[in-house]
Amino acid sequence: MAKRDYYEVLGVSRSADEKELKSAFRKMAKQFHPDANPGDNTAEQKFKEINEAYEALKDPQKRAAYDRFGHAAFEDGRGPFGGGGAGGPGFGPEFSSSMSDIFEDLFGEFMGGRRSGAGRGGGQSRGSDLRYDMEISLTDAYTGKSAQIRVPTSVTCDTCSGSGAKPGTSPKTCGTCNGAGAVRSSSGFFTVERTCPSCQGRGSVISDPCESCSGQGRVKKERTLSVNIPAGVEDGTRIRLANEGESGLRGGPSGDLYIFLSIKPHEFFQRDGADLFSRVPISMTTAAMGGEIEVPTIDGKKARVTIPEGTQGGKQFRLKGKGMPVLRSTQLGDMYIQVSVETPVNLTRKQRELLKEFEAEAKDNSPQSAGFFAKARAFWDNFGT
Repeated sequence: MAKRDYYEVLGVSRSADEKELKSAFRKMAKQFHPDANPGDNTAEQKFKEINEAYEALKDPQKRAAYDRFGHAAFEDGRGPFGGGGAGGPGFGPEFSSSMSDIFEDLFGEFMGGRRSGAGRGGGQSRGSDLRYDMEISLTDAYTGKSAQIRVPTSVTCDTCSGSGAKPGTSPKTCGTCNGAGAVRSSSGFFTVERTCPSCQGRGSVISDPCESCSGQGRVKKERTLSVNIPAGVEDGTRIRLANEGESGLRGGPSGDLYIFLSIKPHEFFQRDGADLFSRVPISMTTAAMGGEIEVPTIDGKKARVTIPEGTQGGKQFRLKGKGMPVLRSTQLGDMYIQVSVETPVNLTRKQRELLKEFEAEAKDNSPQSAGFFAKARAFWDNFGT
């Protein structure tokens, strides 16, 4: 029976790059792997065909030879890679070892991955990392603070000291895998290694589990921890507390605790990096005649700002060094005051009369509005309106 074209087998074009080849191989190999299709001879043959095609095309030299000579490139004595005999391309004795590397990379998790830890440490495994969301004020972010938090987690069982076995007993070596944590089975011309079904890769079994933790070596508990928040932290800052996460299974190492900070909105300030911005309303008379105002600063103090005569709404004033500290440095950002001119409301009769007198006397007091309406009139004149 004639062999199918290797590119057709993998479902890729002849111009496919290395990444496309590997992606196609991974997808099809997982679909037709013998472990996923027990007893299915058709799937097994398909799996072998996929491996043969990928092994030929992943190597640039072999691929170039295949593109030129086709399957003849790998037949006995008739191509640059001949000598492999029937049943596949002549890839030589290194074929089995390279296939082992492929399966280690592609099927590590599919076949019960993380085998490197199997059978070691009596079934120990690292605990999970934990996340804690914490909200602080902008003032706390400015000064830094020390806080106490309560975290529900898993801690080492005191009864069995984390072994998972009842006091006076100990875990026994798994009889199925002899402590290796994995078992091997032959499938065609290669060997597949899978996680041991008896001990789930731990290499040991507990015949008499601890009653306090049901053999897990850890129990649920709420812990109180101290957290130091440095000055200058920003919204979204992550603080890592090493080994303060969930305790490992059966005495394994603990995970880490990650604290994610969010900062509450402030009534006076908006933050942009290390700079602070504050919008301050001033009266029409202060804006017109000038004066001084006092504004709050993030450290709880006051800052005096001089308003020049004729200040317009939107004008910004910079207060150097009155912003937020820069994390892990001695630098400070700046504070920017943006004034908004407030139009008087609830006028008395006398105030109205005074404003009318002012308007009657006003000539060059509002150059921006006068300039705008002068341009508007010219614009309308162009349209004859």
